[in-house]
Order: sequence, then structure tokens, then C-alpha cells
Amino acid sequence: MSEEITSERIQQHAAYDSKVEGNIIFTQVDTAINWMRKNSLWPMPMGLACCAIELMGSASSRFDIARFGAEVMRFSPRQADVMIVAGTVTYKMALAVKRVWDQMPEPKWCIAMGACASSGGMYRSYAVLQGIDNLIPVDVYVSGCPPRPEALLEGLMKLQDKIADSESGKEQFQAEKTA
Repeated sequence: MSEEITSERIQQHAAYDSKVEGNIIFTQVDTAINWMRKNSLWPMPMGLACCAIELMGSASSRFDIARFGAEVMRFSPRQADVMIVAGTVTYKMALAVKRVWDQMPEPKWCIAMGACASSGGMYRSYAVLQGIDNLIPVDVYVSGCPPRPEALLEGLMKLQDKIADSESGKEQFQAEKTA
């Protein structure tokens, strides 16, 4: 059976057809950029409480976060593109988290790891921020107290899916146009 390459199939995914002679890959620029972005995430760990231990565990050989291209933990916000907020965010620490977030270059994403980062957890007090989403935009929530490293890896895969579905060039062009 000969299979015809249609424009609908080309637009759907970055396609490789083994029936075409030679090494030819048909894709869109957005698809290629998003593929590169999703497979080379550099996390900025904001380990604020017990969830940070699980975050460290996700980098171990048992769980191997390197399979997803996110093994390069950057402790400099100017070199990171994903902030992983792991643990309880107090109001005293909130300004530091916001400052680090503001120093990260665009495009940037955030993962709220654990119940405390997502909603304040069991701490309903005047000193605890009731969810990091009150301060910075969150892309993926990872539930648990503390969440297992597998849960963080699943959250990372959800973020990769979100990045793959975004329109990178169009969003950036429109942002520059309005500025």
C-alpha cells in the first residue's frame, strides 16, 4: 500500500515516514521549538519543607528525572525555566519566591509540589500562604503530603504535554507586539 503524505498529517505531528527515501522530517517551526523546550527543562528547585526531600529523591538513580531532560537543577534563576515550589510557603518567604520567579527568563513554568504549596496544606494560620497560585501562576499541581517522586515525574510529564501543545512563536510575537 502506498501511503500519501497529506497536509493534515504533516500539521498534526512532527512526522517521519519510513516510506520516503532518505532522512526527511516534516514539521512546523512551533512543533520543533516546543519539542526542544519540553525535552530540555531546567528546574529551579524551591525546596521549602519536607517535599524538598522527595524532590531530591526524584533525581536519584531509582527515579531518574534525567529521562525527561530535567536533571540539570539550576540554583540560579537566570538559567532555569521551571520553578518547582516544594513545600510550605510562608509570607516571610513569599517575597523571596516572587523575586526569584521575576528573575527567571521567559518562557517559564511553575510546578506546585505538595499540598502545602498548592493550598497551604494543613497549616491554616496567619503565617502561611494558602497556595502559591496567589503569588505566581502555576501550570501543574502535584498532590500529596509529601508527594512521591513518581508523582513529581508525572507532573513533569503533564508540563511537557502542556509545552508541546502551546504555540510558542505566536505567543512570543504577540507579546512583543503589544509591548
